[in-house]
Amino acid sequence: MGRPGENTREMAFDANVSTRAPVAGPDWGAVVARLGPREGELTLAELDELGRAHWWLRHADESTRLDQVQHERLLADGRVVEAAERALRVGLQWAIRGDLTVASTWLARARRLLRDQPPSVVHSYADYVLATADLDLDTDPSEALEVASRLRDMADAYDDRTLDCFALGLTGMATVRSGDLTGFEVLDEALLPIVDGQVDPLWAGDLFCSVIHLCEGLGDLARMRAWTDTLAAWASPLSDTFLYAGVTRVHQLQLLRAEGRWDEVVAEMGEQSDQLAPAHSWLAGAGFHELGEVHRLRGDRDAAQAAYDRARELGIEPEPGQALLHHAAGRTDEALAGLRVAMAAEGPLSRSRVIGPAVRLALDAGERQWAASLVDELEATARRFGTPGLVAAASHARAVLLSDAGRYDDAVPLLEDAARIYREQRYRHASAQVHEALAVACRGRGDVVRADAEEATARAIYDRLGARADLARLSVLAAPGGLTAREVQVLAQVAAGLTNKQVAEALVISDKTVSRHLASIFTKIGVSSRTAAAAWAREHGVA
Repeated sequence: MGRPGENTREMAFDANVSTRAPVAGPDWGAVVARLGPREGELTLAELDELGRAHWWLRHADESTRLDQVQHERLLADGRVVEAAERALRVGLQWAIRGDLTVASTWLARARRLLRDQPPSVVHSYADYVLATADLDLDTDPSEALEVASRLRDMADAYDDRTLDCFALGLTGMATVRSGDLTGFEVLDEALLPIVDGQVDPLWAGDLFCSVIHLCEGLGDLARMRAWTDTLAAWASPLSDTFLYAGVTRVHQLQLLRAEGRWDEVVAEMGEQSDQLAPAHSWLAGAGFHELGEVHRLRGDRDAAQAAYDRARELGIEPEPGQALLHHAAGRTDEALAGLRVAMAAEGPLSRSRVIGPAVRLALDAGERQWAASLVDELEATARRFGTPGLVAAASHARAVLLSDAGRYDDAVPLLEDAARIYREQRYRHASAQVHEALAVACRGRGDVVRADAEEATARAIYDRLGARADLARLSVLAAPGGLTAREVQVLAQVAAGLTNKQVAEALVISDKTVSRHLASIFTKIGVSSRTAAAAWAREHGVA
């Protein structure tokens, strides 16, 4: 193939990267006022300046349109490689905005244009975009590592710091996704040219988001905080209207939700996500999902549904929140169906965030076999990656399954490990859920004193958070026999003389689910008939 020519790099990229880099912080509004009225007369360099101004002002439609105009003019002038670079930029902007169909079309156009051109740095940019897109889909990371190796060679050939950053970023993300957390050390190294201002902010911001999203998916809140803090330090001096200033705040609010500062999330997340939606729709959708979670946990079902609907409009499926909302309304079968559909469309890492709630819903519906298979899957994912959040989630899920089977002594150590990890990660609501599960397990094995203490801890956290739905559930936590809240409801209905069909209608569940609950109840309280169960219920204050 031979060494790529330096003239190709100079034509396509030297000016472009330097003009996009945040050097002096111009008055972008003044640039739009000066150049906008003369758009039809502008040179390519002036069109680029105008497009940059709109991008910095978060005018996604105009920024993307002007890049498309430049693409067409470059193509008409026969400057094919530069036209392909603009097509890549347009594709990236559409991807960030959440329209993957349009993004794919532009990226395919860029690759088609490059197919018959001499090797250039633009070819490497195209390889990077395709490889990162595949990684986001939970595909085999080995191919991305091969692309990263080629990018390193091209970075050396062109002495290009942006390509070097791409190579490090791709290597780091692929290494982490293969289960080797030393990849984060490589990702830290990828930050160096970014904080030095040597990487175009459009590409740099995308790398930040990819890594923060990866940390969130891994349940590694400590690393997510570190990268979000670095993003804030990089973005905050550049411009108040800078797209990634808004991105930073949404990520910060995601962390605040985990830490239990829900009032701030309710006060800001809706507005921040709305402002971000035109330019960064998938993160805006994630923001609305977070907002919906807070509303759901605080018992405001209408506000939660509105937030989930907005998330879905922006391309984010709000699971498991939507399923939990359906379950709270007594629509358990619909909740489980929604979870199954959502999980079928995801890879193992993405599925992990849904499995914990899915296990609890499956057990509540009497689908213990499915719950057990989900726990096995989550443990496999936790073993592969070994991050704190995944390990805690797997321990919590396994303990819930063990408690449901009456194996309380086995459940307690797992819950203690999960409680420690969540405390270290500053994950407040998850900590409360584990203390609640510890109360159930301790009560089940007869340790009433500790059970009361764990319940009090859970109640105190829920109360500080304003988690009314959880507080309401705690009102039946002290039920004897280790019964779940749903089992208490079923037993109370049976004790009142209702048939299985009547219980199903009253609780909006299926007859089959009622039968499963009764089988579990009979096992837990040691009876073999409805009459004996009703008597037990009256004796223990359930009926």
